[in-house]
Amino acid sequence: MISLFDRFQRKEEKQAVVVANEREEKEIVFSKTVKAGKRMYYLDVKRDRRDDLFLSITESKRKGVTADGQFIFEKHKIFLYKEDFAKFEQALSETLQFIRSEMNLEELEAPVEEQNETVE
Repeated sequence: MISLFDRFQRKEEKQAVVVANEREEKEIVFSKTVKAGKRMYYLDVKRDRRDDLFLSITESKRKGVTADGQFIFEKHKIFLYKEDFAKFEQALSETLQFIRSEMNLEELEAPVEEQNETVE
């Protein structure tokens, strides 16, 4: 026997899912995707509840295929908040500069867009 309470509760649950999905869609303010072989990197700028921006970095790696042909992905996320932007940017910049100098990768000094412009 289904009571009115059960129907009301299910309706509330469905509405909560719709609201959550709408909030997720609205969260992303800016996004960039980097394709790297079997890996994809998603750099998403999102808004939190206080309307502050933060960076969500997602690594998605294709791990295999199911019996019915669906791809299996492994995902890892990092959330970077505004109070850590400067420290993270400085550390990343220093780290990449170290790698470039150690491996003599001068061609990687310019961003990809600039490299493409000079090739043409």
